[in-house]
Parts: sequence; C-alpha cells; structure tokens
Amino acid sequence: MKILYIFPHPDDESFGPAGAIAKQIRENHKVYLLTLTRGGATKQRHKFGYSVEEMGNIRYQEMTCVKEVLGLTDLTVLDLPDSGLKEMNQRDIEFVIRQHIQKVKPDIIVTYPVHGISGFHDHIVTHSAVKNVFCDIQDIEDSPRRLAFFTINKTDAEKQEHFRLNYSEDNEIDCITEISEEDIRKALEALDCYKTYSETIDKSGIRNIINSKVSFEIFQEKFNPKLKDLTEKLN
Repeated sequence: MKILYIFPHPDDESFGPAGAIAKQIRENHKVYLLTLTRGGATKQRHKFGYSVEEMGNIRYQEMTCVKEVLGLTDLTVLDLPDSGLKEMNQRDIEFVIRQHIQKVKPDIIVTYPVHGISGFHDHIVTHSAVKNVFCDIQDIEDSPRRLAFFTINKTDAEKQEHFRLNYSEDNEIDCITEISEEDIRKALEALDCYKTYSETIDKSGIRNIINSKVSFEIFQEKFNPKLKDLTEKLN
C-alpha cells in the first residue's frame, strides 16, 4: 500500500509520525514524503550565520539523512516560501500538492490536523490545502482512499515543558498505532539527522513524547473501537 505524508517543513516528520513511518516501512508499505519548503527561513540560521538559501540547502541534506534512516520510498522537497505559505494564493499550493498526488497515486495521505499541533500558520495552511485537494479529487480514478491527520493527545501535549502544543481530544482520535522499540529507535535516529536543530530538539523534550503509540484523526471516518493501523478497514 502507498502512504504519502505531506508536511510544510524539514523535521515535521521527525518531530511527528516518524515512528509510525518506520513501522509502515517495516511492514512493507511504500511510504513517500512531500515537504513543501526547504525550511531555510528558520531563526536557527542566525546561530550559524547562514542565509535563507544556505540554511535551506543544509536542511535538505539533513532530510536526505532522514530518508536513509527511515528507508523512505521517495522524498520530494519543494521550495515554497518557508514561513510564508499564508501569503501565497492557496490555489498555487494546492496545484503542486495535486500534481504530486497524481504522480504518486497514494492510497492514504497524512498531514497535520486543523490545529497544526504547534499552531504555526504554515502547518495550518498545509492542512487546509491538503484537505481541499483530497476533497476535489475524490471522483478521479486512483484517487486516495483515506486522509489522516497526525496528532497528539492531551497527555503527550502536557509532557512538553517549553512550548505550548495543541492536541486532539480522545473522541477526535480515530487510530492509535502501536510501534515497536525498533520503530522508536528509528524515530530518534531520524531526529538526530537534524544537526542544526540539536539544541531545539533537546529543549523541546520531544524525545520524552516519542513513545509506543502514535495517534491519527481520520477525515470523515469514525471507528469504535479505534483503528490500530491506518491501513485497517480501508474501503
């Protein structure tokens, strides 16, 4: 089965569902990652004296490390304006997303939930653009059969001591994927690829949030009991 993750920035996948990605790859699914920006506008660049372009190039190299660690089927990194998606015509964002979906032909798409977890506007714009495209192409042959949103629960959000995180309520979470110690190790290795973000990673406490359960909302589907895997009960 093909699963396509779409996020705005380098490291979104590793701060997010990397453990679930590792599990899906271990179970022989084909997993693709589309990142909309190169992440060059991050304030972290000032620490190293890099320009936006230089930082974007370095973060791209860090993402190629993630591709190797997780064993991604394919990685595509676009160069839309980091921290500037809200200023774009959303139809332009949707156009490049639609192009990539039509190229990959995934069974499942995963992106951020409506609250964006961190609340950063790039996350929220990405959610909106991906959802619009998913809804627009439902009647097209080989269209994705499921749209899911990687999220966190209240308990994990409260483990974060330095940043306020948004979370999904239990009744909004439709799938909780159990991952192995091997998957957790892969997720931590993926985080380590981001050398330029090592201090932020340590400060964020993300290593304490990564555990054996990864949560997802599923668009326009409800399950009781919750699914144990995103590929389960796929129409």
